[in-house]
Amino acid sequence: MCVGPGGGEATVLVNSVDGIPLRFTNGVDVDQATGQVYFTDSSMNYNRAQHEMVTRTGDSTGRLMMYDPRTSHATVLQHDITYPNGVSLSTDRSHLVVASTGPCKLLRHWIKGPDAGRTEPLADLPGYPDNVRPDGRGGYWVALHREKNELPFGRDSHRLAVRVDAYGNILEEMKGPKSVRSTEIIERPNGKMYMGSVELPYVSVVKRNK
Repeated sequence: MCVGPGGGEATVLVNSVDGIPLRFTNGVDVDQATGQVYFTDSSMNYNRAQHEMVTRTGDSTGRLMMYDPRTSHATVLQHDITYPNGVSLSTDRSHLVVASTGPCKLLRHWIKGPDAGRTEPLADLPGYPDNVRPDGRGGYWVALHREKNELPFGRDSHRLAVRVDAYGNILEEMKGPKSVRSTEIIERPNGKMYMGSVELPYVSVVKRNK
């Protein structure tokens, strides 16, 4: 859906692609030069309320798609992805970085150049990724819902997010209490980072340690 800068009623842009209804739309990013909208549908079998089933069953019916506002048409860029979640357009606009939640990976999908249309692994992550956002330096912040094999007892902190470079190497980790499960990290030029969570009724502002 699209909402204007002044708010008001949202306009539905897409509710099905290739005749298949969207059941679990998730991540989204917009090319600020063309207006093209890149988004994911995490599963063709389960909806948002059934998100644990997507991970538990290894469902691989997810899709990566693009909506073109000039034609009002949406196309599938990649079928059969395992739990595609957050998506981010690269700085040079040559590819998309997609979070694959169940497998704890980042994928790179090329949209330009000789590899256009190809999807390849970019990074193995220490937890289950949600949204992916640029870090302003050519890399990305990846919010982690929880760590792999996280135990309910023991230490009361876990990774909330990791920052990776353009090649998928982990550069930084952000840790916090297990009661916080982050869904998105956005870093601004002023050094502050804004963190969202589906379980907290507010947006957190995180400052770097000196």
